[in-house]
Amino acid sequence: MINKYWVWLSKIPNLGSKKTNQLIEIYKNPETIWNLKYEDLIQVEGIGDATAKNIVNLEYRKNLDKYLDYMNKYNIDIITIKDNIYPEKLKQIYSPPTVIYIKGNKEILNEKSIAIIGCRDCSTYGKNAAREIAYELSNKGINIISGLAKGIDSFAHIGAVQAKGKTIAVLGNGLDTVYPKENVNLAKAIIDNDGALISEYIIGTKPEKMNFPARNRIVSGLSDGVVVIEAKQRSGSLITVDFALEQGKEVYALPGNIYSKNSIGTNELIKQGAKCITNIDDILEEFI
Repeated sequence: MINKYWVWLSKIPNLGSKKTNQLIEIYKNPETIWNLKYEDLIQVEGIGDATAKNIVNLEYRKNLDKYLDYMNKYNIDIITIKDNIYPEKLKQIYSPPTVIYIKGNKEILNEKSIAIIGCRDCSTYGKNAAREIAYELSNKGINIISGLAKGIDSFAHIGAVQAKGKTIAVLGNGLDTVYPKENVNLAKAIIDNDGALISEYIIGTKPEKMNFPARNRIVSGLSDGVVVIEAKQRSGSLITVDFALEQGKEVYALPGNIYSKNSIGTNELIKQGAKCITNIDDILEEFI
């Protein structure tokens, strides 16, 4: 049974996982936090006036049953940082998500995985490489993680699905919607193949631009290594790489045409020390 207090915590605006985890560390469970007064909260280091007011604001406590009913109806579950099934890899990152909303296979979060990321406006070369690498890794029993975005993300998921492998899509919005809409069928195929859709955002959360950099820390955090296939000079994929390096993950990059803007980021990563890959053996020799 889904605990409404965890759902309530994730509904509070501008609280963030860092502060939420701090409160859970102090008070042990969200129900205790629910019963705190403003005067109690304002005494907690890092919890300022605005945050304390949001936590006690009755507006954010309304209609919680509607969230629970929706989640039960559409098979959306929740994993909290206090649950045994919460992925150990995520606990090791800076500001791990306090809750993970999940649709699909829970066990997959603790299995061996590689993230495949890259630009949305990718070339045919990038599409083929993402699909083929994901396909071959899936055939080796390695799960694929990506963000369900257009371009490289989509083709990474497609490759895993085509291999009948398992893949995790980390969304930057609530699990009541699929973004982009064109990936609705792909999202269904991911679940049908024993994969999962996950998000730290409560249902109803729109795919706001600010959500995606935060989403990227989960993509890298869940993975055992990150493969970059096509990235422009200022690609969002490089944010994920920064998270991966901070988390101590291996970074792999596919070399590209020196005249292509889509290869500026990946070629630069290789010059900076990312492992250059031309086939999956370059990944497997360190990974297995």
